[in-house]
Amino acid sequence: MEQLTAIVLWNRPCGAQYRRMGLKTGPAFTAAIPGQFVMLRLPHMAQPLLRRPFSVFRRLGAAEGEGIELLYRIVGPVTRAMAKLGKGDAVDLVGPSGRGFSLDPRHRRVSLVGGGIGIPPLFFLTETAIDRDIWPPEAIQVFLGGRTRDDLLCSDDFAELGVAVVQTTDDGSAGDQCLVTHPVETAIPHARPDAIYACGPMPMLACVAGIGERHGIPTQVSVETLMACGIGACLGCAMKARRATDYLHACTHGPVFDAMDVAFD
Repeated sequence: MEQLTAIVLWNRPCGAQYRRMGLKTGPAFTAAIPGQFVMLRLPHMAQPLLRRPFSVFRRLGAAEGEGIELLYRIVGPVTRAMAKLGKGDAVDLVGPSGRGFSLDPRHRRVSLVGGGIGIPPLFFLTETAIDRDIWPPEAIQVFLGGRTRDDLLCSDDFAELGVAVVQTTDDGSAGDQCLVTHPVETAIPHARPDAIYACGPMPMLACVAGIGERHGIPTQVSVETLMACGIGACLGCAMKARRATDYLHACTHGPVFDAMDVAFD
């Protein structure tokens, strides 16, 4: 884990409420693995005092500037300020932090389930698995869910990697009108995956964890929760463990967990 000043390479719209920000960081952050995150602070903002966590969306090679790319949703003062940054502006980063996904090359088929802004770490996972020949594109099926068409992120990016994509929306504006977990489970009898990977809202993760448990499929989940420090000191991201009286901390024990370790209720 390192702290450094990163320079904005680009800050591009990705739908009405989303942006993709490329950051020049040097080699320290390009060692990130899928599922890890960074803690970001804007040097020109005195408030809020605490940093904000963002999942790594992509690694950037030397040809793109050697760094990382973030995908974020504009929802509050920090992200509104981030959306105004341009090429050459600076942000303060700490990371890469946390526990990432484990990728098993013995798997012949995997399902990735993403909801809303939970999609970035899954794209990072997909790109890494293909680039490193861990899984071929035809072994990966991606299920993307959102409230509306505007919340279905990176469909074209996944398609460019050659993976199959299934879309669902709450309002039926794209794909099937249902929860994203419905096609995940209905696909299992026909194309059973060796593992499931998921990131999104807690209710979605709880449902995915239940699907994995019912069908005996190993499932890893990347949780989305509030973090104040990102290093396990503040205990603000504590989660109840399923098999013990202890608590898990998303920033240090996670954010990626075996779904059987988390008490979602």
